[in-house]
Amino acid sequence: MRRLYPVPSADETAAAFDSAGSAHPLDSPGSAGSLDSLDGLADAYAYPDRARGPWLRANMVASLDGAARHEGRSQGLSSAADLRVFGVLRALADVVVVGAETVRQEGYRPAKAREAFADRRAAAGQPPAPVIAVLSASLDLDFSLPLFTEPVTQTLVVTGATAPADRVAAATKAGARVVVAGDGAGADPARTVRALADLGLTRLLHEGGPKVLAQFAVAGVVDELCLTIAPLITAGDASRIMNGPGIAVPKRFSPTSILEEDGFLFTRYSRG
Repeated sequence: MRRLYPVPSADETAAAFDSAGSAHPLDSPGSAGSLDSLDGLADAYAYPDRARGPWLRANMVASLDGAARHEGRSQGLSSAADLRVFGVLRALADVVVVGAETVRQEGYRPAKAREAFADRRAAAGQPPAPVIAVLSASLDLDFSLPLFTEPVTQTLVVTGATAPADRVAAATKAGARVVVAGDGAGADPARTVRALADLGLTRLLHEGGPKVLAQFAVAGVVDELCLTIAPLITAGDASRIMNGPGIAVPKRFSPTSILEEDGFLFTRYSRG
């Protein structure tokens, strides 16, 4: 994996050659800060200091023609490098926020405790694996799945005050913790961020789906977007990465970094 942006400085370019004049890219395997190492990627995608408060990062993938899914799932647009970035972003997060529809479509399982990130998470005061927080108004979820019954870290179900009482009871019985973050049936995006922060979960990773992510964008709580652009075209009528309510005045984001591997672009934008 190589970095395209920010463009390497003159000093970095000079450091890319050894004393014999042979090329030794900073991003090559074995070099300090290599983007082909998990530690190097983790450093590249580090969250801001916790003193800044909650930070919500979204991670999505799209084809060249803007499709967020192929045949109903994002897997068809992914790659080995995309999965590495996906794993690193999860390993850095306190909590993974995801809509119920995506949980059903993508077959979500509990987040894994990965040995490669154990020391980093311990130093950050994090449990071995991030929490999964499922957003659902109806709680129409299969609570017998391992996501709810066998997580490394207790799964949260985030909903509204008028969610069906029997489904709330079913979620609790399965072992999930129900968090109320809205006055109606569903969770309010801004209140969701505050409720998770109140639990000490300030490094948030939003994995969609497109409808839910659009709601969070309209609410103004998306701080960063990590978008993988796959070198593929799909045509068809698949949704975009945000496919819900619109924003009256488009919001400007600024590029933080762009990485590349095998034609896939890993872009990162932050709110200006």
